[in-house]
Amino acid sequence: MKILVPIKRVVDYNVKVRPMADGSNVDLNNVKMSVNPFCEIALEEAVRIKEAGNADEVIAISIGKTESQEQLRTALALGADRAILVETDSLLEPLAISKALAKIIEQEQADIIILGKQAIDGDNNQTGQMLGALLDYPQATNASEVNIDGSSLNVTREIDGGLQTLKLKMPAIVTTDLRLNEPRYASLPNIMKAKKKELNVIPLSDLGVDAAPRTELLSVELPPSREAGIIVETVEELVDKLKNEAKVIS
Repeated sequence: MKILVPIKRVVDYNVKVRPMADGSNVDLNNVKMSVNPFCEIALEEAVRIKEAGNADEVIAISIGKTESQEQLRTALALGADRAILVETDSLLEPLAISKALAKIIEQEQADIIILGKQAIDGDNNQTGQMLGALLDYPQATNASEVNIDGSSLNVTREIDGGLQTLKLKMPAIVTTDLRLNEPRYASLPNIMKAKKKELNVIPLSDLGVDAAPRTELLSVELPPSREAGIIVETVEELVDKLKNEAKVIS
């Protein structure tokens, strides 16, 4: 059984991003880049499934520039068996990414596709759902627990007021929530081994997908700074300000 895990290269979560001087985009000069944290959770779950003897191969895939090979090597060090880079210099939207992933999944005949539920840069939370629609695969989003049950997956997800468990017939798509697991760290021996693992590069143009953008980025700017709050001494003073200044109570 094959598990395919899409990986996205994003600005490291510890970095405070800033717009470029002309406001045309985010300034990425000399900025540390990392694997999207939700993708790390997805990869960890795939590796655990393999370690439990329920999968034969874990494949990491990224869609982006040549630099994304760095994050794929990290994925290989974390336990993926091989990696694929669909190379493009364009910044693709979730629909185009989903189309490219669908082509690779069909070629690889993957049984399980595990994605992070969203990327911390765009925060779209769209790719998994679009991929499920394109492939007509069953899907479970925001998974907090995944178990193999023969040719099916039992996926638990948190919903308002409780937990929901879904049974999906494979091939299936799962997107991961934060509570699913705690990703491991790459050891030095595994980092060295990752350099020798297979990493194939495929030009996006070879997949024959329509990657034309549907939206246009007009500008990037910081949110307006918030005014300092007011410190009150008593509950009565707070109620008075809420009633007479903020006018949120009557």
